[in-house]
Amino acid sequence: MTHVVDKLFEEIAPAAHTPHRKVTIVGVGQVGMACAYSILQQNIASEICLVDVVADKLKGEMMDLQHGLPFVKNCVVKADTDYAITAGSKIIVVTAGARQREGETRLALVQRNVDIFKGIIPQLVKYSPDTVIMVVSNPVDVLTFVTWKLSGLPREKIFGSGTNLDSARFRFLLGEKLNIAPSSCHGWIIGEHGDSSVAVWSGVNVAGVTLHEVQPNIGSEQKDPEHWETQIHKKVIDSAYDIIKLKGYTSWAIGLSVAKIVFGFFANSRNVFALSTNVKGLHGIEDDVYLSLPCVLDSNGITHVVKQNLNEVEVAQLQKSAKGLLEVQNNIVF
Repeated sequence: MTHVVDKLFEEIAPAAHTPHRKVTIVGVGQVGMACAYSILQQNIASEICLVDVVADKLKGEMMDLQHGLPFVKNCVVKADTDYAITAGSKIIVVTAGARQREGETRLALVQRNVDIFKGIIPQLVKYSPDTVIMVVSNPVDVLTFVTWKLSGLPREKIFGSGTNLDSARFRFLLGEKLNIAPSSCHGWIIGEHGDSSVAVWSGVNVAGVTLHEVQPNIGSEQKDPEHWETQIHKKVIDSAYDIIKLKGYTSWAIGLSVAKIVFGFFANSRNVFALSTNVKGLHGIEDDVYLSLPCVLDSNGITHVVKQNLNEVEVAQLQKSAKGLLEVQNNIVF
């Protein structure tokens, strides 16, 4: 009996099965699925592979995305609990991890996530030894360091989503205060993706005019008469807490941020993103600590870090941020 496919098609050569733009997303929680949806909607990948330990939810999320494929440009969506499905991934986005329990210390949460990552990272590298890995799971800086250690991959191949979203929040709030589009405000949040992040007030500018020139004390907690640090940077730090309090989790903005980074990777666009990377040898930091700095990203991973002209206060804040993360890293049991 002749199959329908054989009747419909005359084969000239076997179909290619190796996608050029394969993305694997580990973890199908709210963040993982926001990343997957953003990447799918923007036609960034030719294949999206989902991996999780919860088989039913994994299958449901896969089916839900697959049923939307007729409405977007061509993409293959697959999912499995077996890491073999991730083989040949060009870039892997890790969103899996444990949530903080009530009364649990940050270090205890880190150790639980380290134990989870021990079962994830080696499997990913086994099937995609030439991949690039972006860590999104929190605490992102420490877990990016952990991924680097567990993967055995060179430092340029491992980075975290870092303060890319924090910088976007910063620009949004600056635009709101100045009553102009966020895309016309240029400013960076560096350091930890967390409470010790650093707002680079010395470099904030609109059309090349630095706000520091307009108001020399801008961003200073003691001397700034308009309290921009409190009104803007503190809001950046509190944003995630506020959103989690209001809706239970953050998802859409980090999904869009991740999609933008993945697009830059595939396009080899050499955009500059605020990514968590190994900062040893930069700004007076002499340890293997992962913090966010403006990084140039291409299809090989991170190729350069921008040497920002930070003032003394900003350097001191960055070094303090690094010291705090180093203390956490030194207590990790691999």
